[in-house]
Amino acid sequence: MISYNYEIDFSIDNEASLTQWIANTLESENFILGDINYVFCDDEFLLKLNIEYLNHDTLTDIISFDYSIGKIVHGEIFISVERVKDNAIDYGVSFEEELNRVIIHGILHYCGYKDKTATESELMRSTENHYLSQLF
Repeated sequence: MISYNYEIDFSIDNEASLTQWIANTLESENFILGDINYVFCDDEFLLKLNIEYLNHDTLTDIISFDYSIGKIVHGEIFISVERVKDNAIDYGVSFEEELNRVIIHGILHYCGYKDKTATESELMRSTENHYLSQLF
């Protein structure tokens, strides 16, 4: 089950479509959907989490906590809507495209994809693009 929670004045109109897309992505990666909680927030909210849990005093667009058990995916994904808006401008894409990229990025981390090295980042970006092309 996927739940969407909002710590700011923001909401997603297409939750059902996104849920199906995420479930299909997990199935394609040979994982099973458990409980995933998305929390949409602002920079301040996410910065506090970043400092408290990761000891990083920097802004970020996403933090994910993975509680998966084997192939059953469970987790919490926190997304800063402010950061996504800024990144969309920086990357020259729509807010919706960048938001969808971040949404699936967190899921791909749960599937074992990393992005610490250039090679890992390239594979992550390619896989994000693959699944973005399957959305809607």
